[in-house]
Amino acid sequence: MPAMDVQPLSTLTPGQPLVFGGDRVTVVPEALAEAFVPGDALVVLQDTGEVLHVPAGDRAAAAAAVDAAAAAFGAMGDVDDSAVDAFYRSFADHLADDERYAPIAAANAADVAAARERGRSTTRLVLTDRMRADMIAGLRAWTDVPGTRGRVLETSEHDGWTLEQVSDRLGVVAFVFEGRPNVFADACGVLRGGNTVVFRIGSDALRTARAIVEHALDPALTAAGLPPGAAALVDAPSHAAGWALFGDPRLALAVARGSGEAVRQLSAVAQQAGNDVSAHGTGGAWMVATAAADADRFTAAVRASLDRKVCNTLNVCCVVRERADELVPAFLAALDAAAEARGTAAKLHVLPTARAHVPAERFSTVVPIARAGGEVDEPQAELLDEDRLGDEWEWEDSPEVTLAVVDDLDDALRLFNAHSPRFVLSVLSEDPADLERAWQLAEAPYLGTGFTRWVDGQYALGTPELGLSNWERGRLFGRSGILSGAAIATVRTRVVQHDPDVHR
Repeated sequence: MPAMDVQPLSTLTPGQPLVFGGDRVTVVPEALAEAFVPGDALVVLQDTGEVLHVPAGDRAAAAAAVDAAAAAFGAMGDVDDSAVDAFYRSFADHLADDERYAPIAAANAADVAAARERGRSTTRLVLTDRMRADMIAGLRAWTDVPGTRGRVLETSEHDGWTLEQVSDRLGVVAFVFEGRPNVFADACGVLRGGNTVVFRIGSDALRTARAIVEHALDPALTAAGLPPGAAALVDAPSHAAGWALFGDPRLALAVARGSGEAVRQLSAVAQQAGNDVSAHGTGGAWMVATAAADADRFTAAVRASLDRKVCNTLNVCCVVRERADELVPAFLAALDAAAEARGTAAKLHVLPTARAHVPAERFSTVVPIARAGGEVDEPQAELLDEDRLGDEWEWEDSPEVTLAVVDDLDDALRLFNAHSPRFVLSVLSEDPADLERAWQLAEAPYLGTGFTRWVDGQYALGTPELGLSNWERGRLFGRSGILSGAAIATVRTRVVQHDPDVHR
């Protein structure tokens, strides 16, 4: 068989065909052909035919960070758990030191101001005192988590020899997230198991990220004696840097955390490169109040599930028709209370099935709704088609949720499995049979009986999390949906031969 003639891609032609999926063709857009220069790369997503342009600068930034993390991983075998503990303590101390923290706060203020000028959401971008405290607490908590390296998981005794299954470090973990600075502390949990990490943060928070690296992260690595690059930042603002990172075959795991569309693209890039992916994208919790729901418990659960907008915030509430006259007013009261606590008005989306149970004045009353670009006058309630039940409401200060009235629990579970991201489900019922049926039929990794916001690694397990996987792309193999640093490990097998005469 003759050798293949492989040439580097240096130019593109508008309309140039590109094969994808094995049997389909897309073409190069004119704008892409004009922008492409030697050193750039293309990624054609094999499921959709999307053509992603990765400029040379973004490729270089990602490669430099992975180079550093790969070299550091090679050195981490000589780093013991006490040095990793010292890193966490030092990182936390640097963040707690007001003088060292001042430039980080200033960088974050600049990021927030720039994002607001562009009409971008700043809900998760602002580095509040609470977020700072949580970062510090999360880092210090890692010192209490036992190291996973060398843990014997299983032992098999044979005549003359012993086999052990042993947990060990995995490799370089790439982590792409949007504008949440506190994720730096969470993602550094991979070092607990002797792994290394590469971060790529969204452009909105890049100044903040650079400041954290300069004034807290890198000094902590140095102080603890960890290899440089054990936690490395891809210093590039574009989405293409994330594609370049996730396409690097040296990764042991790619963790994508952000909006649904961005996570879908990143996951596809990583999978095409042969990298394992943990996707943490579309969120939005669902709640069902059954015929056996307690009205007071239901009201409290709704209120506590709408305190702020994150992935486990209540997004869709289903109330069974039999109790709608009683429970829909309870739901609306809780929604209004959540908005009042934030000094805003709430936004309600109503399925036609629930229209008759919502006061008419909600549809005619116009209220100021706090959006990323500022306040916008909108109707307090609007009708929503069933095919949009999967929409996740990315609200700022105005709680936003969808209400549906369903025939029964089975009807609610049907809607959940068909339209939700298969993520968080809460079932309000005093009947254990309802809870068991939901457990058996709902395609949800997280099921509860009250407020939805419990779904969080640090809150529920006392361990900082890397993210929360949904089941939008199917169930997860052999692990929980809560991904923590301590869970990132591989299993090695070793044998100790006692009898030198053992043979097959």
